[in-house]
Amino acid sequence: MHAREKIRNIAIIAHVDHGKTTLVDQLLQQSGTFRENEAVQERAMDSGDLERERGITILAKNTAINYKDYLINIMDTPGHADFGGEVERIMKMVDGVVLVVDAFEGTMPQTKFVLRKALEAGLTPIVVVNKIDRPNARPGEVVDEVLDLFIELGADDEQLDFPVTYASGLMGTSSLSPDPADQESNMQPLYDTIVNRIPAPTENVDAPLQFLVTLMDYNEYLGRIAIGRVNRGVVRQGQPIAVINREGQIKQARVEKLFGFQGLKRLEIDEAGAGDIVAISGIKDINIGETLADPANPEALPVLKIDEPTLQMTFVVNNSPFAGREGKFVTSRKLRERLFKELETDVALRVDETDSPDAFIVSGRGELHLGILIENMRREGFELQVSKPEVIIKEIDGQKMEPVERLVIDVPEDSMGAVMESLGTRKAEMVNMINNGSGNVRLEFLIPARGLIGYRTYFLTLTRGYGVMNHAFDSYGPFLGSGVGGRHEGVLVSSETGTSTFYGMLSVEDRGILFLEPGTEVYEGMIVGEHNRDTDIIVNICKEKQLSNVRSATKDETVRLKTPRLHSMEQALEYLNDDEYCEITPKSIRLRKKILNKSERERAEKHRKMSEAGV
Repeated sequence: MHAREKIRNIAIIAHVDHGKTTLVDQLLQQSGTFRENEAVQERAMDSGDLERERGITILAKNTAINYKDYLINIMDTPGHADFGGEVERIMKMVDGVVLVVDAFEGTMPQTKFVLRKALEAGLTPIVVVNKIDRPNARPGEVVDEVLDLFIELGADDEQLDFPVTYASGLMGTSSLSPDPADQESNMQPLYDTIVNRIPAPTENVDAPLQFLVTLMDYNEYLGRIAIGRVNRGVVRQGQPIAVINREGQIKQARVEKLFGFQGLKRLEIDEAGAGDIVAISGIKDINIGETLADPANPEALPVLKIDEPTLQMTFVVNNSPFAGREGKFVTSRKLRERLFKELETDVALRVDETDSPDAFIVSGRGELHLGILIENMRREGFELQVSKPEVIIKEIDGQKMEPVERLVIDVPEDSMGAVMESLGTRKAEMVNMINNGSGNVRLEFLIPARGLIGYRTYFLTLTRGYGVMNHAFDSYGPFLGSGVGGRHEGVLVSSETGTSTFYGMLSVEDRGILFLEPGTEVYEGMIVGEHNRDTDIIVNICKEKQLSNVRSATKDETVRLKTPRLHSMEQALEYLNDDEYCEITPKSIRLRKKILNKSERERAEKHRKMSEAGV
């Protein structure tokens, strides 16, 4: 067993894309954890396909490195606020945090979000100013920004006395001096800061066992694997234990296998003591937030408090005319099974059944959170339809409240006016503006979450692709009435089922922007483009040209179609209106009206207007 004072448990936290996964790579590489000839992928901690493609961390991961005679357990957490459910749990497993901040960008909305969680948990912080090698780095100002943020979040005196290390995760260098010329060619200054400043675990090894399940993994051979920290006592392989669920019910189980961590590998061990981070297999139906305890003295640890979801969507079985052509899983039973399976590992998600067996309301922390779930399901072979994302309105003390986001945007000076005007119509309130003379201005707003749905694509158009926007949940504020956000343009809706033709598309392209290419299969009620007015119109893009034996006078003119606007899945979800679905299959993303038939749609609309008028 390790002496407790030789263990350090830390979490690495940062805003998305500030380089923490790359920094963990360097800590792993330089600690001698890997053999010299061992091939290690870049960003080794991002193991999921989607994580590697998008360059973001979605699930918290853990690793352990040996430095001198210390064991340092490192938790790499997601930087995106949508995955805050992961961040909150990790704070229960560690004694300190390494806050990574970009030497140029400084503190961002998610920096604030993850740091607040760490300070609330009373953890000891270390600050790493990363990317010190960037040509426009401003380390001194960034440290001041971080200090202001600590004060704003109510850090105590001990937390305010944080050490700062300056590093380049990419180059694998670090130092205690802000001058890039002083960088040492290794990570030793950072290792030493971690070992000297982060406290060792203080739990009691001699008390009865307590272990909180904080992360879940699954393995075909071992089944469910519970990962967490031994809060007190000792856990041994083969030992009988009591499992206390979130409701306080107790059942008996046995530890079949016990694993410690080294690098990215799990090593089978015989026992682990208080303060160790370990994985346990052999317990059926174990879930996040449950306590494993001594059967003779089963005491539960406090249940993990997870922030409430702020956004919901309806997931519906695919019932379009093309249903079942491309996916393996199309039934409501399969959809239900898959959604409830996701709940086992994602504590920030909520699934509610509806009056219809084919529809489920899925609530999450944001568009990215739900978008990742949909993308994973699509890759697994599911076909489904989803409705427009809606924010969750709460009633607090008799007042209607809605989620408010803190939005930080960097825009070129010449786009600033247009961006501020567009946010004004979405009820955003500007709280800060910084112009550091680089031609870019940083604006900070508080905006209802509703106002951000569908805004990103419009924002990129306004700034010609040069704008950068980041946002994180801030708080619940008073409901600001209707008319916030949403799409103002109407759509082009197909009147036929068939294949789109060049001739048919050419005849309607002056009406707006098309969303597909010639030769695409379409069905009645499918959305094929955006109207250049605010009303929907029915178009026939399957029209064939009537052939005759008269030669056309314009025969030699080459006619070209304008480039269509093809939507990614996120763009399609943002684009939706209340009366529309996005149909998602392993091969296609289609937008459609909920009611496909034109006359039935008109009847439903008439009925809606009458009921609104109270007729």
